[in-house]
Amino acid sequence: MKFFIDTANLDQIREAQALGILDGVTTNPSLMAKEGITGEENIINHYKAICEIVDGDVSAEVIATDFEGMVKEGEALAALHPQIVVKLPMIADGVKACKYFSDKGIKTNVTLVFSAGQALLAAKAGATYVSPFIGRLDDISTDGLNLIEEIRTIYDNYMFDTEILAASVRHTMHIIDCAKIGADVMTGPLSAISGLLKHPLTDIGLEKFLADYKKGN
Repeated sequence: MKFFIDTANLDQIREAQALGILDGVTTNPSLMAKEGITGEENIINHYKAICEIVDGDVSAEVIATDFEGMVKEGEALAALHPQIVVKLPMIADGVKACKYFSDKGIKTNVTLVFSAGQALLAAKAGATYVSPFIGRLDDISTDGLNLIEEIRTIYDNYMFDTEILAASVRHTMHIIDCAKIGADVMTGPLSAISGLLKHPLTDIGLEKFLADYKKGN
């Protein structure tokens, strides 16, 4: 299972990278704005900075909602760095753009996916990644994990190469549950990833080991 961090915060990306388990980064205009990154030039420079920190794929989202606009933006983003993955919205023109980019060998991430049917269309269009938003489904009392299961079954049935990128991951148990189901990738905050480290028995055991060591020295 690949671990992506969902942020535009460079310090958090560096911390996750230093842990040695980071496979990539996802971000979006909202996360950029949260870090005070606005304006086309600043956003482009920020994507470049992220690519210099991590070794894996970095999803960069288009703003346009029409085919021509997505193609123009996507081509510009893909030209920034070999690690850039063009992030496209799950709308009709987004599917068209996905097919356009996949035919050119440019990686894509189809985002804002909330149904198995949408995920099927993305895979048919050759998406590298499909991003079902499990946390946002949970927010409206719908089982986000069930969607991951449905997509996994469909993709396995037809041997699609598209990777299931579980997005809108909110906490540590989301990661564990997605791993059980067979999601190829998860993306979430640093807090969710760091939470995997924690267990009270680990802390208690380490404290005892150190106490016993001190007794013998």
